[in-house]
Amino acid sequence: MRRFLNESDCNIAVSLHFPTAEQRAQWMPAEKAYPIGKVIELLKNYDFCKDLRPGEVRDGSHQRRLSFEYIMFKGVNDSQQHVQALAALLKGLDCRVNLIPFHSIPGSPLRGVDPEQMKTFRDSLTHRGIYTTIRASRGRDIEAACGLLTTSRQMQKKRQAEERLQSQEM
Repeated sequence: MRRFLNESDCNIAVSLHFPTAEQRAQWMPAEKAYPIGKVIELLKNYDFCKDLRPGEVRDGSHQRRLSFEYIMFKGVNDSQQHVQALAALLKGLDCRVNLIPFHSIPGSPLRGVDPEQMKTFRDSLTHRGIYTTIRASRGRDIEAACGLLTTSRQMQKKRQAEERLQSQEM
């Protein structure tokens, strides 16, 4: 991460999804290799407004953007305790949190939160000084939103295989 920050000119988006190391470790294997506490510490100590190339001066309007992506799962990471933990984790960082609606996947027990709950979560973070947006969902009408396209194809292949087996048994 340090090398990427020093050698690139890209904006940074961190897949966060859970504000505590314990919950991240349970849901995200990357937590073991890249503990969020260490990532946050590195980001807090990085100057996002510094010159990246000789002669290039960045003012506040051109600084690199730091954002955290947060998919919201009903009953999993959507409580006010999660808001408090997230605000504490990101305190002192000039960043944005993008709340992402989760689209239910056939066969998965995970569900998305309703739009009002997303707004409440956003407003609670904003009240604590964290700039927060709700990402507009696109593609859901054709099952192409995040995760749905692949799942739809997998379900179609499974149905086709089952139909072939049934026709062979007859």
